[in-house]
Amino acid sequence: MEIKTRRSFFAKMAAMAAVVINSPKLFAEQAPPSVGSPAPGAQSGGDGPRRSGAGNHTHNGIYYFSGTGSNDGYPKDDHVLVTDPFEKHVTRTMDALKRSVERAGCTMDSIINLQVFLCLPLADGIPMPTGKARFDAHKAQYDALNKIYGTYFSPGKAPSRACMALEWIPGDSLIEVVGSAVVVTPAAPSTPPAGE
Repeated sequence: MEIKTRRSFFAKMAAMAAVVINSPKLFAEQAPPSVGSPAPGAQSGGDGPRRSGAGNHTHNGIYYFSGTGSNDGYPKDDHVLVTDPFEKHVTRTMDALKRSVERAGCTMDSIINLQVFLCLPLADGIPMPTGKARFDAHKAQYDALNKIYGTYFSPGKAPSRACMALEWIPGDSLIEVVGSAVVVTPAAPSTPPAGE
């Protein structure tokens, strides 16, 4: 089965999970995203159709976030490139994740789970390793991720995590995170203007 986009892949995975746990109600209660309008608190990275926060939402006290990478929430003139050090990609991604969860009333320690996706740089002049050298390159990324990742959580509070290597991540990022967090400080309900 060919998967053309990350979003369709995750939609298929969520649909399969709903069937497995027999919860079609979960999907019925979620409003479809508005076309052309980013989620509250989303900031455009100036990266074409990719938007930071697109698809992020809160449901039953859980904040679901998707597609947070190293250029999310940064202006176009401050983007990192695939040729920049991997550690810079990790730090900026974790900083963007921290801002995202805090805007939603969560903390880094209230994150329930994360899925972390890594890729090697695809750029002219950078040879793509093969065989054991490719494994070693991904292992080096994984080790660098772990050194930085742990600094964002209180001791013993790091969420469950899966880490996967991919061929490509949109937006010149070498890392992307997806996951969920418990809302610990719900946003105050907005009061409609007088006369409405």
